[in-house]
Amino acid sequence: MRWINTRPSSGGRLALAALPFAAVLIAYTIGSATRLAENANDKLLPDLTGFADAINRMAFIPDARTGDIVLWTDTIASLIRLFSGLGIATAIALIVGMLIGMLPYARSLLSPFVGAISMVPPLALLPILFIALGLGEVSKVALIVIGVTPVMIRDLALRALELPREQIIKAETLGGNSWQIALRVVLPQVLPRLITCIRLQIGPAWLFLIAAEAISADAGLGYRIFLVRRYLAMDVIFPYVVWITLIAVLTDWLLERLRLAVFPWSATETNA
Repeated sequence: MRWINTRPSSGGRLALAALPFAAVLIAYTIGSATRLAENANDKLLPDLTGFADAINRMAFIPDARTGDIVLWTDTIASLIRLFSGLGIATAIALIVGMLIGMLPYARSLLSPFVGAISMVPPLALLPILFIALGLGEVSKVALIVIGVTPVMIRDLALRALELPREQIIKAETLGGNSWQIALRVVLPQVLPRLITCIRLQIGPAWLFLIAAEAISADAGLGYRIFLVRRYLAMDVIFPYVVWITLIAVLTDWLLERLRLAVFPWSATETNA
């Protein structure tokens, strides 16, 4: 029997998927119990009761000063910034990526520039953005756009270039002009890859958002994490990290379901 030819059953896949999560939880529980046994006031690894108290305080009890429920206020503020940045990046990447992939003149003009820009570390630009755009929402959204757009452009341009030349020739034979070819031949085949691009950039987008919120914000998930770190409030930091991860995983899952629902023919493509 070769392991490469064996496949787990549905129940086996579920058990295997849950195993790493269970291992991490067990390891944390053991580590927390060990540290708390040595020092009951230890803040590095709170027990599950401490997490429950912190979650209840942040997610269900209004703040005494503002009257807001902190977790939801932070979540809404961060999601507005995140989806604004991803939305702008998606529009730019789709237009520029198709231009580079379809038009040789546009490829000669823009491809070297986009390639160079994609190598610039976005976080290195954060001080420049704060100086040029201020400390408000614009600089935070701009960091996300600058961070993810060049990579998305290159990916979509490569996808457009991969299309069989025969499809373009057939469309030209039928009398299609460049605009019609872009809309009816290239765009439908690029859109599934666009959704995959967004999925792949969710993690980097969160990274840029949290970095911007940590430096200048009055609400947001990244802002809260860096606010409470000075108090070693790990009972707040860990749940916030888990919450960000859950949001990212849910977004990724919804985008994949959208791709399969709108473009079922793309199901044979390799999933990210």
